[in-house]
Amino acid sequence: MTDAAETEPLFPDETRQEPVMTKGQTHAVGILPAHGIENMVREKQIWASGGVQDDQIQPASLDLRLGNVAYRIRASFLPGAKGSVTEKLSAHAYHKIDLSQGAVLETGCVYLVPLMEAVNLPERTAGFANPKSSTGRIDVFTRLITDFGTEFDKVAAGYKGHLYLEVSPRTFPILVREGSRLSQLRFRRGAPAHNDAELKRLHDDIGLVNGEANIDGGLGVSIDLLGDTKTGLVGWRGKRHAGLIDVDKPGQLAVRQYWEPIYRDAADEIILDPDEFYILASREAVTIPATHAAEMVPFNPLVGEFRVHYAGFFDPGFGAAEAGGKGTDGSGGARAVLEVRSREVPFILEHGQIIGRLVYERLTDVPQTLYGAGLSSNYQAQGLKLSKHFKQD
Repeated sequence: MTDAAETEPLFPDETRQEPVMTKGQTHAVGILPAHGIENMVREKQIWASGGVQDDQIQPASLDLRLGNVAYRIRASFLPGAKGSVTEKLSAHAYHKIDLSQGAVLETGCVYLVPLMEAVNLPERTAGFANPKSSTGRIDVFTRLITDFGTEFDKVAAGYKGHLYLEVSPRTFPILVREGSRLSQLRFRRGAPAHNDAELKRLHDDIGLVNGEANIDGGLGVSIDLLGDTKTGLVGWRGKRHAGLIDVDKPGQLAVRQYWEPIYRDAADEIILDPDEFYILASREAVTIPATHAAEMVPFNPLVGEFRVHYAGFFDPGFGAAEAGGKGTDGSGGARAVLEVRSREVPFILEHGQIIGRLVYERLTDVPQTLYGAGLSSNYQAQGLKLSKHFKQD
């Protein structure tokens, strides 16, 4: 299996530029917006055979594309500080799968896919990855891996090399192909500080949530179990053995063939069954201003063994009125959709219980296009919403 890295040379131009303040840039440290990522592409700090496509670049992230092969592997792994992904594949890969014409990735299996993109990062610029929203909402677990990596989903500052994606469908088998986009990468320049005092000032200025803000190590997000005022719908639970999902075809699938509806309980609570997958929504409508991006981090595991939000990136403009983020009731903000899974034992969630926190990070400067504004974004002004693959009522 040593042919995993048999690709074109990484970078025809070996010159690597250190980040400097550019015209119009507000801060020397922070998350790079779209035009900062475009600069990295021009400077060969991001490279792909055939080039990086314009629509891969989001307001504050880069969509990553699967390459033309996948490897079924025995188990997840990290290469370690002295190891390469190719070496690990030689020891742990079962077989090689051609993705050029499409292939099915089965539930309960672990796959490793070399990505089309490679990076040549400056010494003060690091990358960090998450599944795309549509990936998380169909319960596909992904993690980015690099050579010499000791952590998942992180690309060390100064890293030069290929990128690989671990893919593990949990509830539904998926059909993928070369070029499918399951994950995204953000770039952080320097080490921006995060503190609650700044977050409180931001909330006072623009209103990060529709109501009182719970700020303690980030902005608290709680669960909505009252549901739709007309139907009482509070969420969905994935059906096992439901069928195949083609990740590249939106609006094709019938909801009820894949999802069981969950309605409001008399006690305004829900019991999470172990290893079942739920789509729920936050009680708060949240706003991400044009100056910031945010990431959902799991709540303290000491309060419960469950996980929320595999796809934790929130782009600048999410829920913002100027980017079309006004909710269906006319209020500002958009609710966070939560991908929830309980571990080991059944667990009771109650309405209004805090289950995660949003950590806001400043951008180096404001992106020219916000989430939702002119991008045909799938989840702007959302309520409880399934992934783009399903027909909308």
